[in-house]
Amino acid sequence: MPHEPRPLFLSGTAEILVAVPMPDHDPAPRAGGPSPRRPPSCPPRRNPYARLFAAPGARAFAAGNLLARLPMGMFSVSAVIMIATTRGSYALAGAVTATGLVATALVAPYTARLIDRHGQARIAVPATVLAALGSLALLLCVHHDAPDWTLFAGYAATATTPNIGGMSRARWAHLYRDEPGALHTANSFEQAADELCFMIGPVLAALLCSTLFPEAGTLVAALLLLTGMLVFTAQRATEPPLAPRAPGDRAESLLRAPGMLALLVVFLATGSVFGAMEIATVAHATASSAALVLALQATGSCLAGLVCGSLPAAADPGRRLLLCLTAMTALMSLPFAATATTGSLWALAPALLLAGMATAPAMVTGMALVQRQVPAERLNEGMTLIVTALLGGIACGSAVGGSATEHLGPTAAFTVPIVAAALATVTALHLHARRA
Repeated sequence: MPHEPRPLFLSGTAEILVAVPMPDHDPAPRAGGPSPRRPPSCPPRRNPYARLFAAPGARAFAAGNLLARLPMGMFSVSAVIMIATTRGSYALAGAVTATGLVATALVAPYTARLIDRHGQARIAVPATVLAALGSLALLLCVHHDAPDWTLFAGYAATATTPNIGGMSRARWAHLYRDEPGALHTANSFEQAADELCFMIGPVLAALLCSTLFPEAGTLVAALLLLTGMLVFTAQRATEPPLAPRAPGDRAESLLRAPGMLALLVVFLATGSVFGAMEIATVAHATASSAALVLALQATGSCLAGLVCGSLPAAADPGRRLLLCLTAMTALMSLPFAATATTGSLWALAPALLLAGMATAPAMVTGMALVQRQVPAERLNEGMTLIVTALLGGIACGSAVGGSATEHLGPTAAFTVPIVAAALATVTALHLHARRA
């Protein structure tokens, strides 16, 4: 399910380039002498991530962004453990978290529209405060044995949580609006940050709930969210400016933007890949070992995202998206082959690692297409629509994967991600054909 720190890429020292007058034509090299100097059109290659964070204020808002994004991987796991431990019902825990997911899908686009219209700091901070209060209300209702309906109400209030990843991408798009290469690196960094948070978040939540007290995961997640959002929004210099809007002017729905519906279907199907893969893996292994192998999948995706950011930006993102999704469809067959042939967890683990490497490049390229399709002043709303599609896909994939696991077995459930990835590929093919 889809998310800036002070990364280790910043350890490199910046290079200082000195302009040297060059003749119109390079002189011919002398016999036995040194080769001619590199022309000025080919400067020495620099670490793209070090260049990315050279912008004033970039490190500060990226650090706050990561701090606020980490709880996104903690809330659901913390709620499930907290409710199941104190109420003894996984069915109740699942129903409460599903209600929160539906509420988020309904509320998040409106929150994003308000952020684009009135500014990140003005809307995101009160929305985050309301979401944190919802988490605390859920915690208190569970702790004091309140009626079950109060749990649904408390968790639904967290739906006002702003899409911190979308706001961060909007800042990168504003900072590097005239540099497509740097913007591509920024999108890759954001995707790697998503994978990192969803890799660390569940583990941290489970550790807090099991070693301290059942409510510890929810409490820490709410504090991290609020603190990170305050740090992020305090960096006003990097906040995108508001677009002028006439009184009474109503913006047209982004769903009518060319290619937007197709992109939503692509991300819906990609989310289904994540949801079904998680259910199938958990059903195939024990809870502890499933967490480890799923972390391998996220690790593969995180590493692939960072490598993708070091490559040049695609001249045709639609074509690259089609190639990435085709590769993802092929690699999603590896977990099924591993479980069908050996059934060993040792075979499944590397298969998930390789399968995860295909998801980040597809997500990065898809986000680049969204940035091209959506007006700059409504980028956060467009990104939130994509995240909503991902959440819906995760829910659909979990439901279909769970049904396949129950009726056909865990091995057959690994075919669901293959079908979902194929659907995303066919949709991207249709989108690319229309754009061509």
